[in-house]
Amino acid sequence: MIVRISTEGQYELAEEDRARLEELDLDAVSACEGDDEKRFQAAFERLLAYVRERGRPIADDELVGSDLILPPPDVSLAEARAEFQGEGLIPG
Repeated sequence: MIVRISTEGQYELAEEDRARLEELDLDAVSACEGDDEKRFQAAFERLLAYVRERGRPIADDELVGSDLILPPPDVSLAEARAEFQGEGLIPG
């Protein structure tokens, strides 16, 4: 599974990481729906950290399609509301 963090790069994660990614994604969705900026930022940072820690960085010169594109690390709650809705960013 290839995950892109906008403005940062791509990471390759094992398919077994999908369940945890979905949990972290749903935490961010819940914070957005609750209009809780602090909670959203914490949840989104946990999601980004998981991708960075578990993923293998893909070289910039390697062309690979992304299965999931996350907003940039500095996304605001207002900007995130457009993407973190319903079932979240990760297709079920």
